[in-house]
Amino acid sequence: MNPILMIQADQADVQTALDTMAAVASPERITLWDMTLKGGWIMLVLACLLALAIYIAVERYLALRQALKTENDDLFMNSIREYIHKGDVDAARNLSKSTNSPLARMVDKGLSRLGRPLSDIQAAIENEGKLEVARLEKRVSLVATVASLGPMIGFLGTVTGMVTCFQDMAFAGNNIDISVLATGMYEAMVTTIGGLIVGIVCYFLYNVLVTRINKVVLDIEVRATEFMDLLHEPA
Repeated sequence: MNPILMIQADQADVQTALDTMAAVASPERITLWDMTLKGGWIMLVLACLLALAIYIAVERYLALRQALKTENDDLFMNSIREYIHKGDVDAARNLSKSTNSPLARMVDKGLSRLGRPLSDIQAAIENEGKLEVARLEKRVSLVATVASLGPMIGFLGTVTGMVTCFQDMAFAGNNIDISVLATGMYEAMVTTIGGLIVGIVCYFLYNVLVTRINKVVLDIEVRATEFMDLLHEPA
């Protein structure tokens, strides 16, 4: 055989061997989406819960942001003060009814009790304040619930994934290979990660909302005190 052809054949064999080794050393990596799909139905449940929590968090955050516009409250209270000093209670009530804010509804409740003892007016404002706080906290508890459920559902996926591993081992018999266990192990690990991500994100969102609610409640209490002081002022 021609020596040159033999050398070329040897080089081709060496290149083939190198390509095979490279393929083994650098296996094809799966994408994040493929990994998510390996989590099965558990990941679908986690995705739905996360989407629900984010929707509630965004909606509540925008509502709380609207309720915490202090510049609007300053203008509102200045107008109420002027109307009360003028003795024009009807104009004050009309302004309160036309203003969509927790403070306006509390002030309107207090104005509707004018003529009664101040203790009755304060009690009416406090009761309305409790209702406003309840409105602000609407559905926020669901975010906390998802934060607690996420890791638990992820752990459920871990258990089901391990069960899948044992089933595959039982079916494989003596021909156990790592590829046989890959499906169950993927499910176990991916769902664990997914559950932790949902729990961490929702816990963060819940604390952001609670902080905003506390700020709004503090502002409402300050404004309610300001209104009661206004009623004590001489005309």
